[in-house]
Amino acid sequence: MALEHALLVALREQPASGLELARRFGRSIGFFWSATHQQIYRVLGRMEGDGWVRVETVAQQGRPDKKVYDVTPLGETALADWLAEPTPEAPLRSALAVKLRGASFGDRAAVLESVRAHLADHHTRLDHYRQLMKRDYPRPPDKSAQAGLELDQYLVLRGGILMEETWVAWLTEYLEAHR
Repeated sequence: MALEHALLVALREQPASGLELARRFGRSIGFFWSATHQQIYRVLGRMEGDGWVRVETVAQQGRPDKKVYDVTPLGETALADWLAEPTPEAPLRSALAVKLRGASFGDRAAVLESVRAHLADHHTRLDHYRQLMKRDYPRPPDKSAQAGLELDQYLVLRGGILMEETWVAWLTEYLEAHR
């Protein structure tokens, strides 16, 4: 996947300026596809040049004009084509897992400290996802209704919760085994 596809998804959800996209990335798509502000702006410029997005300049009082990006029909087609392509399985590459496996050959205390730090990060992310779920989906969307954006967003958030629960359980088990 290229950053272009993540931006197309975000812009299909709602047109936005580059700054708004960067902020939204930090709160949603950025949990599973990260990008810096500079990368977002650079790719938006390329997407505009390729005809995937159009830009509307919006005048602002006391601030520079804002560029609001929206997806063009060509961009919609590019996104639809990408969505239809098979998605290869991404191999798991975890330096932490390698350290856990090799802890017997080095400073186990340092590895355990790293595990504690990772566990704290996963607890924080899990708490954040649960807060989003409570705020945005006090009741799950009706799955029997026509599937749409809200159901897709809910299910991705649900997947994030399940992944974080798995990390928390695994790292907790590792720490408990080495007490």
